[in-house]
Amino acid sequence: MTQNPFDALGGGGGLDLGALLQQAQQMQSDLQEAQARLADSTVEGSAAGGAVTVTVTGTGELAGVTISPAAVGDPEELEDTLEDIGDMVVAAYRDAKAKADELAEQTLGPLAGGLPGMPGGGAPGQLGF
Repeated sequence: MTQNPFDALGGGGGLDLGALLQQAQQMQSDLQEAQARLADSTVEGSAAGGAVTVTVTGTGELAGVTISPAAVGDPEELEDTLEDIGDMVVAAYRDAKAKADELAEQTLGPLAGGLPGMPGGGAPGQLGF
């Protein structure tokens, strides 16, 4: 009997755990780098023809809201206008969040290509490498 339990897997052509570990560490490093790029990225979403614009980070955090003077309209209808503006902010946020999600998929998708159950990866329970 040999000392190496992996010799039974084919001797010299067997499983190289060192290479597998190195590959996993590289993937983790690439993933962390991509997540940092996402956190530093911003996308904008708008509603009502640009009357309301929101800025969202690549990770989906709301970073800013801009309301154009045209969004306020008639001062005598301010109460209704403010309610409409609130609805526009929500719509603009949803627009920006969808763009942030798409950016995340583009940024992280290739890195998850070999990971089971991840976007672009194998089905759950399958090995992707």
